[in-house]
Amino acid sequence: EDEDSDYGSHKKLGRVSPCRVLSGTVQFPDLFQTSNLLFYERFEAYKDYLLGDAKPSEVMEFISEYLEKALEPSGWKAVWRTDIFEVLVEVTEVSYSSLKAVVQPCVPFMCDYRMECVTEQSIRDLLEVKEQRVPLQELYVVYDDSGEYDQTAMSIEHVRFFFQHIWRLWDEEEEDYFDYFTRCAEPRLRFHYDVLEERIPSELVSEYHAILRRCMQVYSQFNSLRNALSNSDSDTELDNVSMVEGMKMDGEMENLKRKLKLIENPLLRYLFCCQKSSGRYSLKKKGPRTTGGKVIHVVSTSMTIETLMCLTRERLESESCSQNQEIQFHKDLLEAVNACYDGDLVLICPGHYYIYSQICIADSVYIEGYGMADDIIIEKKGKGDKFVECSGPSVKISNVKLIQHSAVEGIVSVLGGKTELENCVFQCDTTGITVKKSAELVMKYCDLYGAKGAGLEIYPGSNCSLTDNGIHHCRDGILIKDFIDEVHDLPKIILEHNVIHNHEGYAVVLVKPSSSMEKMRPDQEGDSFLVSLHSLCLYLSVWKLGQCDV
Repeated sequence: EDEDSDYGSHKKLGRVSPCRVLSGTVQFPDLFQTSNLLFYERFEAYKDYLLGDAKPSEVMEFISEYLEKALEPSGWKAVWRTDIFEVLVEVTEVSYSSLKAVVQPCVPFMCDYRMECVTEQSIRDLLEVKEQRVPLQELYVVYDDSGEYDQTAMSIEHVRFFFQHIWRLWDEEEEDYFDYFTRCAEPRLRFHYDVLEERIPSELVSEYHAILRRCMQVYSQFNSLRNALSNSDSDTELDNVSMVEGMKMDGEMENLKRKLKLIENPLLRYLFCCQKSSGRYSLKKKGPRTTGGKVIHVVSTSMTIETLMCLTRERLESESCSQNQEIQFHKDLLEAVNACYDGDLVLICPGHYYIYSQICIADSVYIEGYGMADDIIIEKKGKGDKFVECSGPSVKISNVKLIQHSAVEGIVSVLGGKTELENCVFQCDTTGITVKKSAELVMKYCDLYGAKGAGLEIYPGSNCSLTDNGIHHCRDGILIKDFIDEVHDLPKIILEHNVIHNHEGYAVVLVKPSSSMEKMRPDQEGDSFLVSLHSLCLYLSVWKLGQCDV
């Protein structure tokens, strides 16, 4: 086998690890670096070595059997790390069934602590109470260039990762008719790496961790109650009440576990979580200020006197109806948008701005770049969150360039109200601009390109007016959607003087399942759709079409 393969051989579990130095006040020996493994390295390790086809009740037995073959039984050094201290120890024996190691402090004694009360004697007293046994996942193996302890370090890393990110306290009680790796370990492993690579919206990640914390809390309460009932010999009314409470906790536990599995599974997460959340407003409308009046928010990475004078002369004086107009200055664009109330203006000075979350506009807000669009660049970092989400009654964005990389969601989503986009540049990655039901989009003098899907996705019941835009180098230009299981009004679309060219597919795609049309409105739907096609052909006659097929 290839010695340089990242998968290793049947005798090795992963790669031979380089070393690293621990940061701290004490200079510990170098340790194996094992925490930066790739997804498929951990996948192969759990699938082929640690878990195999183990049932939930057999997981601990399978892990113990593997460690018995993989770990050196004694003679290796490690750093025993807890939340309070780190101490250098030597392993004298390994208890595979309990996943613990018998250790003793090294000579000379080396300890880095975070509390003043920790001393060498207190560490020795603690080990005596523990009968010199510490969990394997708390040990970080000291680096040795002989290669003798490579497998030991890698195996302990997989055990540590397993109990931190995959194993749940209630897993052992799951039914044994499925293998644990397929049902639990693989989805949770994929979810962990999707989160690391920012492929999941941050709000969904926060929701997942909140559900997990609640599930652990309920399980702890349920387990305590169950133990109390099992140790009780009486049939009192109190025990009956406790049993009812236990049944309620059990029901809540099952509901929480279903939600966790829904988010962990990639396909179910996309169908039921991401798609569901994409139609909701992420930010509630604030409305006008209670004190009245409007505020101008000026955003700039750095402000010079010359820039401020030009900005005052060319924009601020024209916007201000009085000398008492309030102006707020920001360095963070997202902070400025979140501070807006109904009717506020955001002026963005030339610069490169990075956004690490989504921009949600739920009020009538005007966002304007001060200068040319190519000079005001707003770049999205992260893959899971949406970029710009508009649901305000009257939103306008002009003179900016939006850049998106490795995204999951589209660049702009119009969920409701009216949104105007004027003189903007959109460098897309997945879908371009999405216009949902009952939303209105007015787009003028914009340039949109790079979408792996459609440049524009227009849903039924929406209103779109596109004038003098360039839409190019996408999968398709404009995708007009309809649903199979619901009846919606056809979208109203006005297209004038748009240049749509150089797409992999078509300039305009109309999606309308004929079978569902006949089922829903057999006498009217076909005629109305033909009228829509005829109207579209009239609009096509005034397009300046480039290379496209219709």
